Parts: sequence; structure tokens; C-alpha cells
Amino acid sequence: MIYELRVYTALPGRREAMLARFRDHTTRLFEKHGMRNVGYWTNYAGGRYGELVYLLAFDDVAQRERAWAAFSADPEWREAYEESERDGPIVSHSENRLLEPTDFSPLR
Repeated sequence: MIYELRVYTALPGRREAMLARFRDHTTRLFEKHGMRNVGYWTNYAGGRYGELVYLLAFDDVAQRERAWAAFSADPEWREAYEESERDGPIVSHSENRLLEPTDFSPLR
């Protein structure tokens, strides 16, 4: 099992649109394409109010690559993305980390 930690930072005034896109579309489409939603968090301290932090789980790197390719090619995702950005871009930037559990991690 591997995990992917992603942090999205919304553009000023676009946090709620970013959260709505994940709530209404992205999380369901992730599951559709074999990505396991582990958790989603917002940052409420340290001046990082516009961040969405989330964790996905995959069987291995190959399964992750297949899942992301299928998700990216899904017309439903393209439609949701375009609709959510009708009033302008949502995300300023993102960070991504692939994580492997330690032998003492409760998540394996």
C-alpha cells in the first residue's frame, strides 16, 4: 500500500469553490477510478486558511498511475473541472508527496 498526500492552495476568495468541487465531484470520481479516499482536511491555523490537505491510498505505484490516467481522461471530470472554473481558476498551486508506511505505522 502507498499513500499520496496532496495539498491544494486556493486562490484568494476561491476556497469554497475548491471545497465544493471536491465535495460534489472529485471524491466520487476518485473512488470510481480506484483511488481510496483516506481523509480530507482544511487548515485553520498558521495563516493557511485556503489549503485543502488530503490523503489517497493505492495498492502500488502502477495502480496509482492507472487510476490517475483514468481519472484525468474521464469526461465527467473534465466537465466538473470546467464548470467549477467558469468564474476563474480555483487553485493557486499544489504539492504532492508519495508516502510509504513505516513498519510501525497504523496505516499499512
